[in-house]
Amino acid sequence: MSAGNMLYGGDEIGALVFDPGHHSLRVGYAQEDTPKAEIPSVVGVAPSAPDTNMDIETKTDNNITQSNTDNRKYYVDTTYVNVPRTQMEIQTYMKDGMIDNWDLFEKVIDYTYAKVIQSEPEYHPVLFSEASWNVRNNREKLTELMFEKYNVPAFYLVKNAVLAAFSSGRATALVVDSGATHTSAVPVHEGYVLSQAVVKSPLGGDYLSMQCRQHLEKQSIDLSPAYKIASKDVVKERDNARFTLRKLPENLTQSWQNYMLKSLLQDFQMNILQVLENPYDERVAAQIPSVHYEFPNGYHQEFGSERFKLAESLFDHAMLGAGQLASTSVGMCDADVRLSLFGSVVVTGGNTLLQGFPERLNRDLQLRAPSNTRLKMISANGSVERRFGAWIGGSILASIGTFQQMWISSQEYEESGKGQVERKCP
Repeated sequence: MSAGNMLYGGDEIGALVFDPGHHSLRVGYAQEDTPKAEIPSVVGVAPSAPDTNMDIETKTDNNITQSNTDNRKYYVDTTYVNVPRTQMEIQTYMKDGMIDNWDLFEKVIDYTYAKVIQSEPEYHPVLFSEASWNVRNNREKLTELMFEKYNVPAFYLVKNAVLAAFSSGRATALVVDSGATHTSAVPVHEGYVLSQAVVKSPLGGDYLSMQCRQHLEKQSIDLSPAYKIASKDVVKERDNARFTLRKLPENLTQSWQNYMLKSLLQDFQMNILQVLENPYDERVAAQIPSVHYEFPNGYHQEFGSERFKLAESLFDHAMLGAGQLASTSVGMCDADVRLSLFGSVVVTGGNTLLQGFPERLNRDLQLRAPSNTRLKMISANGSVERRFGAWIGGSILASIGTFQQMWISSQEYEESGKGQVERKCP
């Protein structure tokens, strides 16, 4: 091990772990239990104009020059994105689990170093997670960006399913990850993804939000997000819900309004939806106590069996639900690893926090697994561990002594170029 590599494992230098997803980017120091920040995976883009609101451009020199050239302002992180601004469009840099818009992505990384880490990038080795289906071009582009623009001393790229398995103490596992845009089943064997058996479906948090929106609009429930409400009187009757609308800037874009509405729907689904242990049955669902929810405008009501019916869509057979997804993935693996995968099913991702999700997945897999199979579900009890599984796995990995010789060092990059990532990061 070179002297340079030994430096990364020391207590003085903190490696950084980045875990990008469709909902948010998780970032923080290796060896810590939780990310230092969770930054939305969207950026507000507005025409450059005199504006009293604080934003990333007014505070970081390199961005002032950029905004001068393209004549736009960029707003990063919840505090800035959630402010209503004239003609501010909401754009994401992610597509199909991979980084797609590199200019926007750089804005977020700039912000992360300036405001979250508050340190120069050349002092910190960086470990990034990636989708199991990430393509070579993207991997090389990220490697090049981190070494060329940010001058990091060392870099490494790991499949997020491997990290999620690692956070549960497993080198072999079937990782079922249900996030914002899709649910995937990824078999990991001895720390390597079996890429021929990766299966994914479009059933995710965004699909649930769409289902919730259709259901609530059918009931004529007013879905005014909190930014529209100046004051409210809390009343039960929908027709009498009394609230005062806030005076807002003109020309609010549809993309921003949709983003704020989505935040409301996400809050609703995380607080109200629940998964039944068996396929949806109206009579069973009707016997379970209803749950109370108050909307931003003050209107509130009880939600009963419909909250189970909406959550059922994550297990929809016609759309390749979570149980079907998992058993299909295992079936595509070699027969000699199937038992070990069934014996270690790791559940991760924001949707899996819906009450009853792991139990239902367990039930669906029991029915599909061979009769002699010992099925074991591994789902962390805490919401932090379940939501940030891949990040926590990265935090553990980057702080292990034996991992320190795995980094791609800046010296190796200079000698061999971006192609190193294909050789050193399986």
